[in-house]
Amino acid sequence: MIAAPEIPTDFTLLQESETHFSSDTDFEDIEGKNQKQGKGKTCKKGKKGPAEKGKSGNGGGKPGGPNRMNGHHQQNGVENMMLFEVVKMGKSAMQSVVDDWIESYKHDRDIALLDLINFFIQCSGCKGVVTAEMFRHMQNSEIIRKMTEEFDEDSGDYPLTMAGPQWKKFKSSFCEFIGVLVRQCQYSIIYDEYMMDTVISLLTGLSDSQVRAFRHTSTLAAMKLMTALVNVALNLSINMDNTQRQYEAERNKIIGKRANDRLELLLQKRKELQENQDEIENMMNAIFKGVFVHRYRDAIAEIRAICIEEIGIWMKMYSDAFLNDSYLKYVGWTMHDKQGEVRLKCLTALQGLYYNKELNSKLELFTSRFKDRIVSMTLDKEYDVAVQAIKLLTLVLQSSEEVLTAEDCENVYHLVYSAHRPVAVAAGEFLYKKLFSRRDPEDDGILKRRGRQSPNANLVKTLVFFFLESELHEHAAYLVDSMWDCATDLLKDWECMNSLLLEEPLNGEEPLTDRQESALIEIMLCTIRQAAECHPPVGRGTGKRVLTAKEKKTQLDDRTKITELFAVALPQLLAKYSVDAEKVTNLLQLPQYFDLEIYTTGRLEKHLDALLRQIRDIVEKHTDIDVLEACSKTYHALCNEEFTIFNRVDIARSQLIDELADKFNRLLEDFLQEGEEPDEDDAYQVLSTLKRITAFHNAHDLSRWDLFGCNYKLLKTGIENGDMPEQIVIHALQCTHYVILWQLAKVTESSSTKEDLLRLKKQMRVFCQICQHYLTNVNTAVKEQAFTILCDVLMIFSHQIMTGGRDMLEPLVYTPDSSLQSELLSFILDHVFIDQDDDNNSADGQQDDEASKIEALHKRRNLLAAFCKLIVYTVVEMNTAADIFKQYMKYYNDYGDIIKETMSKTRQIDKIQCAKTLILSLQQLFNEMIQENGYNFDRSSPTFSGIKELARRFALTFGLDQLKTREAIAMLHKDGIEFAFKEPNPQGESHPPLNLAFLDILSEFSSKLLRQDKRTVYVYLEKFMTFQMSLRREDVWLPLMSYRNSLLAGGDDDTMSVISGISSRGSTVRNKKTKPATGKRKVPEAEESSSSDSMWLNREQTMHTPVMIQTPQLTSTIMREPKRLRPEENYMGVYPMQPEHHQAPLDYKQQEEAARQQQERAAMNYVKLRTNLQHAIRRGTSLMEDDEEPIVEDVMMSSEGRIEDLNEGMDFDTMDIDLPPSKNRRERTELKPDFFDPASIMDESVLGVSMF
Repeated sequence: MIAAPEIPTDFTLLQESETHFSSDTDFEDIEGKNQKQGKGKTCKKGKKGPAEKGKSGNGGGKPGGPNRMNGHHQQNGVENMMLFEVVKMGKSAMQSVVDDWIESYKHDRDIALLDLINFFIQCSGCKGVVTAEMFRHMQNSEIIRKMTEEFDEDSGDYPLTMAGPQWKKFKSSFCEFIGVLVRQCQYSIIYDEYMMDTVISLLTGLSDSQVRAFRHTSTLAAMKLMTALVNVALNLSINMDNTQRQYEAERNKIIGKRANDRLELLLQKRKELQENQDEIENMMNAIFKGVFVHRYRDAIAEIRAICIEEIGIWMKMYSDAFLNDSYLKYVGWTMHDKQGEVRLKCLTALQGLYYNKELNSKLELFTSRFKDRIVSMTLDKEYDVAVQAIKLLTLVLQSSEEVLTAEDCENVYHLVYSAHRPVAVAAGEFLYKKLFSRRDPEDDGILKRRGRQSPNANLVKTLVFFFLESELHEHAAYLVDSMWDCATDLLKDWECMNSLLLEEPLNGEEPLTDRQESALIEIMLCTIRQAAECHPPVGRGTGKRVLTAKEKKTQLDDRTKITELFAVALPQLLAKYSVDAEKVTNLLQLPQYFDLEIYTTGRLEKHLDALLRQIRDIVEKHTDIDVLEACSKTYHALCNEEFTIFNRVDIARSQLIDELADKFNRLLEDFLQEGEEPDEDDAYQVLSTLKRITAFHNAHDLSRWDLFGCNYKLLKTGIENGDMPEQIVIHALQCTHYVILWQLAKVTESSSTKEDLLRLKKQMRVFCQICQHYLTNVNTAVKEQAFTILCDVLMIFSHQIMTGGRDMLEPLVYTPDSSLQSELLSFILDHVFIDQDDDNNSADGQQDDEASKIEALHKRRNLLAAFCKLIVYTVVEMNTAADIFKQYMKYYNDYGDIIKETMSKTRQIDKIQCAKTLILSLQQLFNEMIQENGYNFDRSSPTFSGIKELARRFALTFGLDQLKTREAIAMLHKDGIEFAFKEPNPQGESHPPLNLAFLDILSEFSSKLLRQDKRTVYVYLEKFMTFQMSLRREDVWLPLMSYRNSLLAGGDDDTMSVISGISSRGSTVRNKKTKPATGKRKVPEAEESSSSDSMWLNREQTMHTPVMIQTPQLTSTIMREPKRLRPEENYMGVYPMQPEHHQAPLDYKQQEEAARQQQERAAMNYVKLRTNLQHAIRRGTSLMEDDEEPIVEDVMMSSEGRIEDLNEGMDFDTMDIDLPPSKNRRERTELKPDFFDPASIMDESVLGVSMF
């Protein structure tokens, strides 16, 4: 007996009710007693079968008549309701809806079929209705043409694409209806050669329509119909096998017990089942050839995705018939589709096949042919596709490890470090299945062993080896997170990891190397952090999510387990690796994840004392900043007042700080003695002690040790003598900074006295003066430290300090004077805006190293961001930003994002002042150009063009809402005009002002002016012009003429400049949506209180044009032709402009001409589409960089014409669906070979090799 293959959940409805059908359900009795009506050749097309006698000519009162629309009963509450409306509502049980339709079909099949045809038409969004007259006298093609003419083209939406809750369920209801319809009709009606022929013919015709809605809806219906028929064919195959087995069993009985009547009945039943199977084959062939082979390469991605999804279901549901290379090739080809959703359907379809190991033998040829493509899809630009590709490779790996080569696996391995977590998790599962899931048989006897002898010991070593070979040592957290879901037991085996570190290796076992031990400690730390925090590392995930109750319990259990194990083991580990800075730094982070209460409840105080002793020894041994900060953080984690161990830890910490402070004061006194040269040993002792104090001051309040005085003395001596070692200065500045911050926190949190505030104010200002002095230090590292600290202090002690009701801190507010602002700006210009090759800040001088360059750039970006923060929070004057803004284009790749964000923030603070700053930056660049090239420069030079391009970029930052930026743009033009006429020409008025060329730059902002403001700005421009200037036409006066023209232009002619005017226009879509400015405008309070200079716009709003201005020639806005651009100026392809909205109605001839041009364009597009048919898909090894070309298809050709066109000059044969015969039939034959030529839809140069 052949077991039925697993059927997807989407089609459980096709089988779930096989044994309890209602009386009017169209099912055949299993024993053959209730023979079906109208089956096979007893009911030819166009004739009424026995079940339909007396149905034609029924009156209106009959159940199948017009008053019983679609056969729905009164009790369903949908009497006289269209079938489409019932399915759209989705409230009625689909089986009852189908049963009502079957009842209607039995009474009058023409009326019922007409309802079904209109159902498909309406589901496509067409408002047309197929009448009974059309149904009787018109062919399907004529009906479809008629429906196409009545299709509503005002909207591109149709039920399958409409939004809203009502339409979201429509697709599932639509598919369910088709499935239930075939299931309820599978024993009789589908064999009457009328209903199915009519439906398949209609859907085939609709699927070839030019209208997307018809094509999409009919393809979905046809594919679901095919899936339902495949299920019917599968049931027929099972029944045939059962019948054959019953027949063989009966025939093998002895003659006396053999029932001849039963044998005859079984023979008749097998014959009928074979006839039914043949008819199902014909139906499926019609759908496959008429719909699938054309629509799986449709121009619409959704249609292609439907085809691929359904063929995957057929192959999984009925693998004996469909799981062969003749069908698999369609999935393989489509894996090169341009659209991610189609590629995704290919992978999910293949996953369903590879999941069943029994099908692996049928997939061998497909795997060998398309394995490389699947491997390349792990780098797909669509993350969802990449995830499914990795999961598919995991299934391939489980089916046969020999299929994937080592290179294939390595391509997946490195994805465990991907920033996209689903990709990394899928790769982690692949890695685990490949390297960690295999267990040796000899391990079964040691499953209960723990520690170094546990089965996980070798797996942990394998993980360490993999981590080291990947050479991404700083990303251990990502590796752990990738494998966390699939290898939790392994990653949480901390006892095994601890044993590998502390215990001696067994006999014959290789000990871990120093590098392997460091890697194991890092991995162990990452697993502990993941278990304690329960969220992915930085860069993966959108933030902390709310844990479930189960996850919270697991988190608490893990923390308890971690504490109980490492409270005992950590002192031993620190003692063993005390001299290794890297290992100690990682180990010292473990107490942050302890449950400190266990120290008391578990009576582990002695282990706490041992830990404190080890930390103290480490502080005394090491001077590395990372180690010292790790010790400081460990003390901070243990010094928690909520736990009883606080006093014990606090005493140990205080003793350590006392010793360090006393030692520092003693060393400093000797170090600063007058008249003695400090030797290197003294300097080293002072530096090492200062490093320890600074590291602890970062996390602990050391105010009671009064460290400000000694640090101030040290820094002041460095300023006076100038020979202080740079590292001592750097750490002294940092330590003093911490002193001030801790004192500020103290006066903020508690009720401080006035003396405390004054003392803090004095210390803060003295410290700022010291930092300002060190800005001019010869050492770059010292200058950077002073600059960074100074920016932080100015930010903290700005007017922002009083926010949140802290007015008592007003005496602490510190505003930098102009000299300090100037020095800060000079530092930025000298140390940030420099070429990469000029930066010699690296200590080792290896600037050629790429990593060093990236680190240096990161440092410079931090310096620039610190200064821009001062600008944004108005700590320094906004006009200082002009020197920053003018670097926008030159250093766009390095700092473009920072500068652009600074512009945005300053504009939010004060639009007018921001505009003044922008124009000031342009003026500075213009002056620099004049100083370099003189006043007779070439306006086509790269320098001047660069300034114009910068102005264009500035103009783009103002956005599309001109009302919001009205005053700011007007003030920008005012300052620009004044600057242009500021320097008169020494040769007299007949020569242009020296800065007149600046108007060419200013014209870039003209498009941002409102139409009425252009007039006002023009009037303001005339104040600076003489009558002679307006008459000049020489080249030197071109900037003035260009600027005047940009102001005189209105409406759509608001261009900026001759060359770059159009390129600054916004998108046509956005322009179309932007409504014209009408009505009154709300003026923000900040703008109302602006300077008096901003009022010039309103005062001169009503001024008239002087007599000297020539009146421009007026032309009709209707007849005016658009301005023609030179080829090099034509940017219409990128920035298409909107047509004039005030066009008059066209006459009849103009309409006729427009229609003719539209037909010509459609014909041209048709020819291009035909040309692209043979080059529809471009195959690449990866979709990460460049998109593949779209799959296109000539949807305007008929099916016959398309096949003929594709068959021209090539051997092309589409296979017939040939269902496999019964397993027990002796005449079993092989499936018909297939000769489908892939070149019909793909260019052979794309495929590279022949298909199968």
